[in-house]
Amino acid sequence: MLQRLAASLRLPAAAAPLAAAVRCVSSGSVDVKVPLNFWAGKRQTSPETCNKEHVYEPATGRVLCHLEPCGAVEVDQAVKAAESAFGHWSKLSGMERAKIMIEAARIIERRREEIAEMEVVNNGKSITEARLDVDSARLCIEYYAALASTLAGQHVQLAGGSFAYTRREPLGVCVGIGAWNYPFQIASWKSAPALACGNSMVFKPSPVTPVTAVMLAEIYAAAGAPEGLLNVVQGGQETGSLLCHHPDVAKVSFTGSVATGKKIMEMASKGVKPVTLELGGKSPLLIFQDSDLENAVRGALMANFLSQGQVCSNGTRVFVQKDILPEFVEEVVKRTRAIQIGDPLLESTRMGALVNRPHLEKVLSFVDQAKKEGATVLCGGEAFVPSDPKLRGGYYMTPCVLGDCTDEMSCVKEEIFGPVMSVLSFETEEEVLLRANDTTMGLAAGVFTRDVRRAHRVVEHLKAGSCFINNYNITPVEVPFGGFKMSGIGRENGQVTVEYYSQLKTVFVEMGDVDSLF
Repeated sequence: MLQRLAASLRLPAAAAPLAAAVRCVSSGSVDVKVPLNFWAGKRQTSPETCNKEHVYEPATGRVLCHLEPCGAVEVDQAVKAAESAFGHWSKLSGMERAKIMIEAARIIERRREEIAEMEVVNNGKSITEARLDVDSARLCIEYYAALASTLAGQHVQLAGGSFAYTRREPLGVCVGIGAWNYPFQIASWKSAPALACGNSMVFKPSPVTPVTAVMLAEIYAAAGAPEGLLNVVQGGQETGSLLCHHPDVAKVSFTGSVATGKKIMEMASKGVKPVTLELGGKSPLLIFQDSDLENAVRGALMANFLSQGQVCSNGTRVFVQKDILPEFVEEVVKRTRAIQIGDPLLESTRMGALVNRPHLEKVLSFVDQAKKEGATVLCGGEAFVPSDPKLRGGYYMTPCVLGDCTDEMSCVKEEIFGPVMSVLSFETEEEVLLRANDTTMGLAAGVFTRDVRRAHRVVEHLKAGSCFINNYNITPVEVPFGGFKMSGIGRENGQVTVEYYSQLKTVFVEMGDVDSLF
């Protein structure tokens, strides 16, 4: 997911040209030896050394580091540290909290290249995209720092001089559970509104990409945050379950699959804890015959191939009006074939490695199944082996465009989460709306057309939480992001997210005598 690539990003001067010259790491050269758990203001090691898990570098397939999963003792220590920090942090004014958050954003800006490089090493996406993810994280923290001092309640005048007012108060210790496709950005998107509202947080990254969330925790600490304000616990399902069930956790925010989101919602319900769920999608992209074809092709590529297609909001069901289908497909296939695949730390690379081998095999199996069901592979859909010997164990594939797709095919109905675009044709607006909405998910949707009335009419009828007109996958932090139906509950980013990290207290003030019935 991207900010607008130029206008909305405040990029450090000459960042891109300098990047190659000051490259600190290269694929296959990094070994992470430091502990990846963080609470009470420092990195922590687990006494259970026998349970360490391998973490792999997607670009090379080599072991990058070892993960120490947190058990009940470690989770409790992290929550207790967050409780302690909450007592101090929640009493600060919004301006005082904003000062620390702004300093954290400045540190991120200074360390932009370092963070982006580590994101690439751990996740496999291109360095170009990783820089934009770091920028999004910084902008999110700056945005909520600006909102911190504006949090306010309401005064209501009542009869007889009495009145009532509301107070917007923090929840307490919040839990964030991240996904592996945007590790640093998601940690920022969850922590920034939580901290702005006066909460503390325990964050659990995906066990597949554990490296950069702890860097964010260190950055907050370096900016002057109290010890325990943002804590990081590593682990998988068991660690997540311990966090959701912990009696001192007030809220859970999760990004990931629908299946896991359901489990988290069930666990949180045991303690009647509010949840924010940003889940999967199988989003439609509608391209009408009056579209600017150049922009429609660009939009379709952005809707399918960012982060190797591993984006929850991707518009993977591309509906193209029949009259322009041949021309559209020809251009999309030509540009897809031209996408540069390879070392994600090279400036020229536009598609890096998928996150791990099991996921690569899963995505490739969807392409095989699509062929069996009658789809035509127009390009790509195969494992890719780079020429560089050190990359030959990496998890690469060629981006794929599938033609002759129908609504009943697995590639059209199921979330693939890889670089696979399914192209379908349609004839009328009414027809394509019915087909676009025929899904249990509703995270995003897009429409390309020159007809402004049609654009707004179509968006009104699309059952999705985040819709795009004549663009796709643009996610400025100022606007809410989230889904309808099984794609989630709540929103991230924008002013409305304050409501999901705070609670209202109503206070009635009597200015006269009590009027009693007894």
